[in-house]
Amino acid sequence: MAIIIRLDRMMADRKMSLNELAEKVGMTNVNLSNLKTGKMKGIRFETLDAICDALDCQPGDILEHTK
Repeated sequence: MAIIIRLDRMMADRKMSLNELAEKVGMTNVNLSNLKTGKMKGIRFETLDAICDALDCQPGDILEHTK
């Protein structure tokens, strides 16, 4: 079982760069890049909320569960 991060797809759909999203969310580029590539082990709901606000999406658009 795994959680797949689809942040790169949402950013491409919204034509938003990593730097732009990091600025809007208040994260460093490195931390956002680590999240995007799946290197992070967790995410705060506050951060997820900020990302969803910036990308105008739902959490399910970013996170996907696979078996």
